[in-house]
Amino acid sequence: MPDTYNYPAEVERDEDGRHVVTFPDFNWGATDGATRGEALAEARDLLRELIATTIREGRDLPAPSRPGKRRPLIVPPVQIALKAALYEAWRQAGMSQRRLARELDIAESEVRRMLDPEHGTRAATMDRALRRLGKRITVSVGEAA
Repeated sequence: MPDTYNYPAEVERDEDGRHVVTFPDFNWGATDGATRGEALAEARDLLRELIATTIREGRDLPAPSRPGKRRPLIVPPVQIALKAALYEAWRQAGMSQRRLARELDIAESEVRRMLDPEHGTRAATMDRALRRLGKRITVSVGEAA
């Protein structure tokens, strides 16, 4: 299970001079922009969709590879990172949604919403569920790129 959901991106220029961004850890999906900055801003939305689609399809999220000078690290929106962490912890625990609901003393439908990448779930709710699964949320704040 990854302990971070920040992934390195590759940025290349296409034949029209646009900056194209891909995420090699996912092996699919691309976005672009007229400038490198615009392309990297779009990359955050793409990363969110890559993570959300992986969750919806019930597949394992790839472990992020190392960033590099030519591979900037893209940080996904906080909500999708929390959803990814809960999804991975739940899968790692090998328990059903019904059992997690019992463990948390909530309705199974609430667990389904918590695992749904499109549903907004409060951070405190995600924290409680992650703690029940033996995980904890940590936060770090860095300089804006």
